[in-house]
Amino acid sequence: MLRPLAGVVLALVMLIAPRVQAQQTVEEFYQGKRLTLTVGYGPGGGYDVFARLVARHIGRHIPGEPQVIVQNMPGAGSLIAANYIYSVAPKDGTAFGLMARDMPLLGLLGHNPKVQFDPRKFTWLGSSSNFSDDAYVMIVRNDAPVKSISEMRLANGPVMVLGGTADGATGGDVPRILKEALGINMKLVLGYRDSAAVFLAMERNEVSGRTTDLSAIRSARPHWLKPDGGYRLLVQYARLTRHPDYPDVPTARELATTEASRALIEFTEMPLLTMARPFAAPPGVPSDRAKALQAAFFATHRDRQFLDEATRSGVYVSPVTAEELANSLEQMSRAPPALFEQVRKLLDQGKGG
Repeated sequence: MLRPLAGVVLALVMLIAPRVQAQQTVEEFYQGKRLTLTVGYGPGGGYDVFARLVARHIGRHIPGEPQVIVQNMPGAGSLIAANYIYSVAPKDGTAFGLMARDMPLLGLLGHNPKVQFDPRKFTWLGSSSNFSDDAYVMIVRNDAPVKSISEMRLANGPVMVLGGTADGATGGDVPRILKEALGINMKLVLGYRDSAAVFLAMERNEVSGRTTDLSAIRSARPHWLKPDGGYRLLVQYARLTRHPDYPDVPTARELATTEASRALIEFTEMPLLTMARPFAAPPGVPSDRAKALQAAFFATHRDRQFLDEATRSGVYVSPVTAEELANSLEQMSRAPPALFEQVRKLLDQGKGG
């Protein structure tokens, strides 16, 4: 008699269990959990600084206050990490990451067979910066063969050698865009493991310069920006106007000489202007946990402890919400097909430096 009764009890438990699980609150789910924040670059660069800064503070704003650890996954300008976050990372709300701001555009272009994601399907959390207080700059050694963009435009002038990580990363794509739009002479040397390695290559004079965030320089090599620091800025990209701290350095938009070149600059600047440090979780995260992560991300960027540490680290914080980031992606996707094709060809033809 006990066996049939035990079977009935087991059947009732199996029916009830899913309901109990479904009623689990977000706080209950996250309590005691450990979240992994994957950053697509190695330690020491600008992305890593932001990832670790967010990891140290976001847990307080997630219900249940879980621990957050950082996992560095460098390679291919963060493409490896972006693919991982999209396809491999757990989709239960315990994984999110920071990728290069060029990754969403790379996904929309659809020309790279190594891209395994649709940027519109990520669970976007937001961006730590919209570049309103930052700038993407070309910085070169004072002993570089040219001293200005005007000299870089000379038909028979010396060639500037710039370093970067990989195709698809901002440091690989922006120089090619500037070369096309501004007619500058330059050669790209790609393949450096991460941002810190490119900085080191400049110090060793393996390359004359690079393009990178102003905030990344201020965080990793602040002495470079002093009058006697041995380096100079040549152009500001992803700026509507000149940065107030560098009023003598022209913007790329100013230097464009045709409507077509200006259109190219404006379109390709969009990822930096709206998603300079984009954080995303995989697709398919349960909606209540996704909303909790998005709310926690934005609350973190209003947290006084977070902001004070950001100031001490020399990084700019101007957060973009998940909704604003998604709207920007939608706007980018509606660009004229001819412009998409121009950028595809430009980035394809430029491979190999």
